[in-house]
Amino acid sequence: MTIQENPLRAEKRKKLHALRELGINPYPYNFEGKTAIASIVEKHAAALQPGEKLPDAVYRVAGRLMTLRAMGKASFFNVQDQSGSVQVYVKTEELTEKERAAFNLVDLGDIVGLEGYAFKSQKGEFSIYLKKFEVLTKSIEPLPEKFHGVQDVEIKYRHRHLDLMTDADSRKVFVTRSRIIKEIRHFLDSRGFLEVETPVLQPIYGGAAAHPFTTHHRALDMKLFMKISPELYLKRLIVGGFEKVYEIGKNFRNEGIDRSHNPEFTMLEFYEAYTDYNYQMKQFEELISSLALKITGSMKVTYQGKEIDFTPPWRRLTVYDGVKQYANIDCEKASDEEIFKAIRINGGHIEEIGKRGEMIMELFELTAEQHLWQPTFVMDHPVEISPLTKVHRTDKRLVERFEPFAACMEIGNAYSELNDPEDQTNRLQEQEAQRGKDEEAHPMDEDFLLAIDSGMPPTGGVGIGIERIVMILTDRPSIRDIIFFPTMRITK
Repeated sequence: MTIQENPLRAEKRKKLHALRELGINPYPYNFEGKTAIASIVEKHAAALQPGEKLPDAVYRVAGRLMTLRAMGKASFFNVQDQSGSVQVYVKTEELTEKERAAFNLVDLGDIVGLEGYAFKSQKGEFSIYLKKFEVLTKSIEPLPEKFHGVQDVEIKYRHRHLDLMTDADSRKVFVTRSRIIKEIRHFLDSRGFLEVETPVLQPIYGGAAAHPFTTHHRALDMKLFMKISPELYLKRLIVGGFEKVYEIGKNFRNEGIDRSHNPEFTMLEFYEAYTDYNYQMKQFEELISSLALKITGSMKVTYQGKEIDFTPPWRRLTVYDGVKQYANIDCEKASDEEIFKAIRINGGHIEEIGKRGEMIMELFELTAEQHLWQPTFVMDHPVEISPLTKVHRTDKRLVERFEPFAACMEIGNAYSELNDPEDQTNRLQEQEAQRGKDEEAHPMDEDFLLAIDSGMPPTGGVGIGIERIVMILTDRPSIRDIIFFPTMRITK
């Protein structure tokens, strides 16, 4: 049975065949001498007067045909390239016969090349006066409706090219994302950090509490895990003598999907020898506040209608103080039973009393995080939940760790890194013992422990979720808005 093609696609395919019958190649190999549209507009738009022409200012332009208004023997159309769009004015009688035939067979969404000079219409709109025209790519799929673009978020995320074609704001978000990563690199490079790469496929995963993705290497007949964090490899480099290292790369965690989580995401991690978490708190707020200033022009940004002020210094809030303020529980005095009861009252789903530190952290998450709109360093976590972190220098129940929050989202994680080889071995052994009950517990990594045994200097380490920073600085509500190709369920 023959499946009938969509009528709009069928009409465009008919025009494609007509071009070929006329001896016109609808898919030529190149278009030389192209000038970015934005540079032409910037150079001439303000200076020209309505009706003024510059026949000597001739340019070659290429891009996608976005609008077309036929007015008898004259027409206006808009062409869009990566830099912007421009109106083009054409008198078809001034084209060659072959060019005229090609022009009559184009549709919205086709990619065209043209040559013409700068002028401003009588209505004062900057334009290109067309002198030469050719089809560079004949499209088959119709362009989304021009005034509203892609409204269906499923189509928007699944077919990102359609979104980018029709939504200038969406394109701007991804340009800004690239700028943010570039500025991060500049910040770290200027402070003497070395950018490095660590394995994506790892025989043992670690560096975070997360479910890994697994795969199998046929040649070596071994199970491998996709990286959940570069931490254990970056620390090896610190041991090896590189004192300041960072990596910006993909991490993969086999977990749920929501507005701030995607299984594949971009993480920045950096490690700096001879520093601790106090030093890194200051460096973190310097990095993010400078990013806000360079990207938005201010350290005060608006996210989803509310202001966030990244101006240093940020609020410091210990986990214990947060529980006391927002759950009205004094962790210094409360019994395990009282903490367990508070968790249940505040919507927690644990069925029985567990480790005290884990319960305290859950109570904090249930009651405090929702109040952390302004930048806040949540610090001094219970030792039970931080197996790679130095014990707090004044309270052995805690570790020297901070998690920065903004817009009620965790945007990073940082430690005074654990470098005591005996303590590290004991902590990983405890984690290994939990693996039957907790699949996210760290596995034992003997090679990593051997590196720590070789001597790692005092080190401060920081991880930052790039997507969450981009969400805030571009005022986007979902991580899917700032990942080109978010993970999507396969449709039938």
